[in-house]
Amino acid sequence: MKPDLLSLLRIDHPIISAPMAGVSTPALAAAVSNAGGLGAIAVGHGSAAQARGAIEAVRRLTDRPFSVNVFCHRPAVPDPAREAAWLDWLAPHFAAFGAAPPAALATIYNTFVDDDEMLELFLELRPPSVSFHFGLPDARRIRALHDAGIVLLASATTPWEARQVEEAGIDAVVAQGYEAGGHRGTFDPENGDTAIGTFALLPLVAQAVSIPVVAAGGIMNGAGIAAALRLGAQGAQLGTAFIPCPESSATSHHRALLAAGDTNITAVTDAISGRPARGLVNRQFANVGAPARPPVPDYPIAYDAAKALNAAATQNGNQDYSVNWAGQAFALARPMPAAELVATLVRELAAQEGV
Repeated sequence: MKPDLLSLLRIDHPIISAPMAGVSTPALAAAVSNAGGLGAIAVGHGSAAQARGAIEAVRRLTDRPFSVNVFCHRPAVPDPAREAAWLDWLAPHFAAFGAAPPAALATIYNTFVDDDEMLELFLELRPPSVSFHFGLPDARRIRALHDAGIVLLASATTPWEARQVEEAGIDAVVAQGYEAGGHRGTFDPENGDTAIGTFALLPLVAQAVSIPVVAAGGIMNGAGIAAALRLGAQGAQLGTAFIPCPESSATSHHRALLAAGDTNITAVTDAISGRPARGLVNRQFANVGAPARPPVPDYPIAYDAAKALNAAATQNGNQDYSVNWAGQAFALARPMPAAELVATLVRELAAQEGV
């Protein structure tokens, strides 16, 4: 028998809000936690000082368990020639807005694999749960977090990655299907992506590991949660479903694209950040990510360029280069307060379980 996920996380319902960088907020995480799920915030795109502020903000809003997410990608390797070629590729797009590309690109995000300041912050503040994306930290960091009483989760996109998660001593694995919005959690994207869908991946991962499995990707309602539970998951992580909530920090443009439903489509590209990620298709995907593009700089160096290009476009009232992550089932998103959405999901799940 696998350990019980709800007991492990100390939550009432098998519902986790995805830690969406730039969209999740302390208010959203707290609302989900207060409703009996596990709310989550992402801190990998900021400093330890910013993470402190976010964790303390969640704690002011809830006394329930919540989760904090960090990135565990390999440190970026600057390559001036590759980055110069990438900026040359982007130059016509900048020129359309009377702007020039940046003179150089920077590594704008840290990785937890060597971020001692973030580790010390977690050991001091002891958030109830920490989750990892893009891979795993070393054994010393995992042991230190466990010794501090922190429950650990990590994303996996294949059974092989899931086994690595278990072997590292992580408490639960998030099985991320190809449908999922945002960045793929693939450990080694340079070796390709098996692109396994959520409901094919779940039974494979459930068979491969003896730790609890959380399903992620394409789950938007209680029926999806019920299907995930039947296939071996003990919980479901929903991201896109929470984007329209008033507590999220999604832009009005992002919300409008979701509301437009299936008039839009999603795709996966590495041309925005340097790692494959799924979002709503615009010129970042179709033009910047065109097949003729040169090699993309390492993550997150490429993201520095994408953000600069979007800023130039936005200053000219153009949203064609905005980044709007979303999963394939985004048309099922429902705008409502997060607590109401959790309650709705719980009712829908109960109805499915009674079938």
